[in-house]
Amino acid sequence: MRRVERERFPNERDLYGSDGLHLINCVFDGEEDGESALKESRNIVLEDCFMNLRYPLWHDENVKLMRAEMTRNCRAALWYTHNVTIAESKLHGIKAVRECADVCVRDTNIVSPEFGWKSRALVFERCAIESEYAFLLSADLTLRGTEFSGKYSFQYVENAVIEDCRLDTKDAFWHAKNITVKNCIVKGEYLGWYSENLTFIDCTIIGTQPLCYCKGLKLINCKTVACDLAFEYSEVDARIVGSIDSVKNPRAGKIVADQIGELIYTEDSVYPCECEVIFG
Repeated sequence: MRRVERERFPNERDLYGSDGLHLINCVFDGEEDGESALKESRNIVLEDCFMNLRYPLWHDENVKLMRAEMTRNCRAALWYTHNVTIAESKLHGIKAVRECADVCVRDTNIVSPEFGWKSRALVFERCAIESEYAFLLSADLTLRGTEFSGKYSFQYVENAVIEDCRLDTKDAFWHAKNITVKNCIVKGEYLGWYSENLTFIDCTIIGTQPLCYCKGLKLINCKTVACDLAFEYSEVDARIVGSIDSVKNPRAGKIVADQIGELIYTEDSVYPCECEVIFG
């Protein structure tokens, strides 16, 4: 690799089409306001770099970022890029990852609206993620030891494992398929509507009207807090440890709980609701 240290890259496509480049303590910034600095590049390492310009890593292969800082001005930083490792960095620009594949992120702070869309094979370990609309239409997603906050997350995601995380999010997992959530705290309204094969194991679920219109829903040894009007029209197999505020019109399957505050079956239900409910 060609080693480049302490240089500034302010112009458009400054390093376009590079192959085999190790950038150390470099700065992507300047009045020239250039963009796409490393577009169409291969085998790139960025170490302790400051990135304040748009679209730096598009259509790239084999990229490593270590202790990189991407500011709010570094928007749409990684698009159409494959085989990426990011560690101990800051990703603070909007739309930071889109249509990427094989991305592994560790110990990184992410503040990025519309983050992680239409991507596959994403791994996040010990990260903090803040994103209003995260992971739309992505697949093969893994989160471990990560804190997430934002709205409308994991919609239309397929094939995900989320472990030892804290999720503070509204409308999460809508239309998601084949998702397993283990040992997590999941807080938010209207969780998991229209999902398929969504499984929670040893989780705490907090918030109103969770898990409606689901197919293949499973809750194994989960706790609920402030969960009312749960499971409407869902096919569910649930074991709730403790109580749940209320259950409404569950369609099929079995719900077991220590206590249910209110079990609601309405005359205007549009589906037959034949779920077995056991509590007390």
